[in-house]
Amino acid sequence: MLREEENERLTRVGPGTPMGALLRRYWQPIATTGELADNPVRPIRILGEDLTLYRDRGGRLGLIEQRCAHRRVDLRRGIPVAEGLECPYHGWTYDATGQCIAQPAESPESTFKERVKLLSYPVEELGGLIWAYLGPSPAPLIPHWAPLVEENSYRQIGITEVPCNWLQCQENSMDSVHVEYLHGHLWEYVLERLQIDDPAKQQQLKRMSGHHVRLRFEQFEYGFRKYRLLEGEDERTAGGWNVGNPLVFPYFVLIGSPARSELQIRIAIDDTHTRHYSYQVFTPGPGVVAPKQDAVPTFEAPVEDLPDWVLGQDMIAWPAQGEIVDRSQERLAESDKGLILFRRLLEEQMDLVEDGGEPTNVFRDPARNQRLDLPQQDYGGAENYRKGSLPLLTTGHHSPYLDEIEDLMLRGAAAARAREPSAAS
Repeated sequence: MLREEENERLTRVGPGTPMGALLRRYWQPIATTGELADNPVRPIRILGEDLTLYRDRGGRLGLIEQRCAHRRVDLRRGIPVAEGLECPYHGWTYDATGQCIAQPAESPESTFKERVKLLSYPVEELGGLIWAYLGPSPAPLIPHWAPLVEENSYRQIGITEVPCNWLQCQENSMDSVHVEYLHGHLWEYVLERLQIDDPAKQQQLKRMSGHHVRLRFEQFEYGFRKYRLLEGEDERTAGGWNVGNPLVFPYFVLIGSPARSELQIRIAIDDTHTRHYSYQVFTPGPGVVAPKQDAVPTFEAPVEDLPDWVLGQDMIAWPAQGEIVDRSQERLAESDKGLILFRRLLEEQMDLVEDGGEPTNVFRDPARNQRLDLPQQDYGGAENYRKGSLPLLTTGHHSPYLDEIEDLMLRGAAAARAREPSAAS
């Protein structure tokens, strides 16, 4: 268990807090290109700060204070103009640096606008996500994790606002044994309650229900590698024991396989709310061209009472611990060693930042940042895709793009099987 003050240190993310200072050293995804295509001006709450994100008529992004400096109008109502965002009340206009560049009701000779500037933060696009950096200058590079820069791929992003602290969402990924219960026993109960008898789901359920007989966690350069051995598996060949899955410090985990990767990204809105991105990448392989995406499509993946999909089951467990877990009341066991290791690393990195150092996974060398590959179990390429499996593999039935993705993956599977040498050869 933790002392109450230790739990506060790990969970409070606002300006001036130790965890807030650590998280501000990293670029944070705050929106998707699909969301901004629907509306070029969006209110943003991130790490306890209220801001306004916009794309002006020239295509430039800006992230500035929530309210106009003049009469404190919320700039979510602002009007994108050629260069900046115009307040709808009196026309005061701000560029991406927060500088006021127009006060049309004042005399042409007035220099007042030059003395008005809102808080602003750097903002960039990568992989269909809009990223913001709220930390000290100079800003580092946005890490080019492989799924963000994968070529010839189709992407979709499911978004959920989870009513709890970000840390209990991320700690879930260092708690390996929850799989056989939350995604095994609970899923079986959900199917019973919903009266669903689906052979594909029963097969997936059987895989999820495997009993864990051995666990291990190893720190590596980007975070932790998590390994599990299930009952009946051979430790010499089991992918979960020899390859495992990576948790990337501080806020995401990679699951899936090279043909279907998924980043589960947990971003702190404030102390008691988390924005969860299920960032999914489908790669059909050689011979099949993925459709061009001007903006990555985005959809809501809601928290449900009886979730018939894996991530949905996680998202009912996290807030069921309370808005912020009272870790002073926990009774951790041997199987919880992953949580202890992760908390220890968070403490070490907070101490490092407080001492003026730079935490892990802050990148400044463009040569190193071309493409950052992560260890990933190889369940085979597109040739292993089977019709109808998407709702089991992604965000359940909530994606409106399943038919388009399934067509892509089925064509990829057919192309892969056509490349296989015949038995006669």
